[in-house]
Amino acid sequence: MQLVVARIGRAHGIKGEVTVEVRTDEPELRLGPGAVLATDPASAGPLTIETGRVHSGRLLLRFAGVHDRTGAEALRNTLLIADVDPDERPKDEDEYYDHQLIDLDVVTKDGDEVGRITEISHLPTQDLFVVERPDGSEVYVPFVSEIVTEIDLDEQRAVIDPPPGLIDDRAARDEVADGHSASARDAAAEDTAAEDAAGEEA
Repeated sequence: MQLVVARIGRAHGIKGEVTVEVRTDEPELRLGPGAVLATDPASAGPLTIETGRVHSGRLLLRFAGVHDRTGAEALRNTLLIADVDPDERPKDEDEYYDHQLIDLDVVTKDGDEVGRITEISHLPTQDLFVVERPDGSEVYVPFVSEIVTEIDLDEQRAVIDPPPGLIDDRAARDEVADGHSASARDAAAEDTAAEDAAGEEA
């Protein structure tokens, strides 16, 4: 199975290094020196990683045969693709590859259907499940143990315990709107009653 593990960014310096947007939880395994990666577009590769280092929090790579800024710039926006055994699992039993999570059904702990995972969004602070609801809308579920309580690959489902407002935000907004309308009606009725009482006293 082929998986996208990184996207090449801008050139760094004049010796062929490039910045890399990492898309794997195991960069030391997938993006280490000597790794041979397919590319998208295919015409840019395959690429063999010659060196790698972290600079100011970003991974910098240099590829065999690319030794100047011009060559590095030509690779910008190229996707790096690794061959991965589909049965391979990360070392940590609580970690999963993206392809294992895509298309899982998402249900609440009470068994209510939420939707289907269509994408994993890797943010600097946390990962998110992009979940498509049955009506075609999307919700974003943080991939943290407090919310995602179970991943069952055999049953192809993810069980979540969502906090209020995470998946029922629209219903909550409707309730608030209805509450405001009711309050406004009640207030108007009270004002009218007060005016009637004042008129009778006069």
